[in-house]
Amino acid sequence: MINRVRRNARHRLQDRPASPGPKAGSASPEGPLPVAELDGVTRRWGERLVLDELNLRVEAGERLVVVGPSGSGKSTILRLLAGLLLPSSGSVRLHGVPQTYLRLDQRHPPDVRLVFQNPALLASLTVRENVGFLLYRFSRLGEDQIRERVARALDAVGLAGIEERLPGELSGGMQKRVSFARALIDDPAAIEGRVPLLLFDEPTAGLDPMACTRIEDLIVQSTTLTHASGVVVSHVLSTIDRCADRVALLYGGRFRWSGSVEAFRVSKDPYVVQFRSGSLRGPMQPAER
Repeated sequence: MINRVRRNARHRLQDRPASPGPKAGSASPEGPLPVAELDGVTRRWGERLVLDELNLRVEAGERLVVVGPSGSGKSTILRLLAGLLLPSSGSVRLHGVPQTYLRLDQRHPPDVRLVFQNPALLASLTVRENVGFLLYRFSRLGEDQIRERVARALDAVGLAGIEERLPGELSGGMQKRVSFARALIDDPAAIEGRVPLLLFDEPTAGLDPMACTRIEDLIVQSTTLTHASGVVVSHVLSTIDRCADRVALLYGGRFRWSGSVEAFRVSKDPYVVQFRSGSLRGPMQPAER
């Protein structure tokens, strides 16, 4: 079933450079607004330059996998898109709206859902309360409606019937799947018609190959069921093969290559060749610690 969902849902979108967007909320002459844009984004940590005038567009329905060596700034991109950081310069736009405040400071933040490398479940809450946390806190739905939505989300990730268990009673793999179920819950404050943005930070790090396959299938399934765009940060080649519509390789604070997953598999670009092979010889050098 997952393979069929993946085939039906995958959209092959041509890579386009980022450009200054139109006025917030207006239609673009080229078509629908991108879900997310970074326009000339620079981010510094003190004197250290992490991102250097970076441009990026994420289109509706697209799954983008951002790759690159450790310390290249991949997770910083996710934090900017999630509203956990602001750029030092440049602009971040979601659905054409400039993001000038952190997510916690926004009255109606955009529908962005972050799946952490660690499941980040609240240990004192049941699985039902963790998955339905957003609904319990912000929605006007009744208890029966919330329970129904939580049950559907858990069933979608193969965990039906565990609603009243605590996170400590679950295996690490099950906790990971609960975090995906939480990402399937609709934001009750989201503006109708706007595509959600799902962000995945190293979702398969440290997992065995079979566990990787399960998580990779869940990435495809969760973006498909929520009709979302997805940005995945990963070092794992199988994650690129299974999840990506487009791949962007980051090094030295800049994208060195971007293109379709098919082009990534055969590219002779030296950055791509070095990343695929894991060689120490090439334009990328290990970060000094």
